[in-house]
Amino acid sequence: VQLQASGGGLVQAGGSLRLSCEFIGATMYGWPIGWFRQAPGKEREAVSCISGDGGTIYYADSVKRRFTTSRDDSKNKAYLQMNSLNLEDTADYYCATTPGTVGQPMATMCNNWRAMRYWGKGTQVTVSS
Repeated sequence: VQLQASGGGLVQAGGSLRLSCEFIGATMYGWPIGWFRQAPGKEREAVSCISGDGGTIYYADSVKRRFTTSRDDSKNKAYLQMNSLNLEDTADYYCATTPGTVGQPMATMCNNWRAMRYWGKGTQVTVSS
């Protein structure tokens, strides 16, 4: 399994970006997808996680009501729609997945990001004032 995040860029505060995560090497359905970010000098943190069937989604408090996670299993892609971006959203964004999480709350999986087995390369998001 490989993942590749894309869609990052430079955006003004208040703007929007949509990140994509391509799932390669297997059928994505059934695999949960997590979005994580790491700002310069800070620890990696969870942003959002969506369950393998898309039925459960977790959002970190800092992105609730601004970010929306979705998945299109027919395309083997997941998405992170980011609206109302602010300076604190500047970071490298990563998508990741891991097996063996059926029935696990997405909040638990998301906040245990160190246990995620497969990581994609990050995509940089820079929010300017």
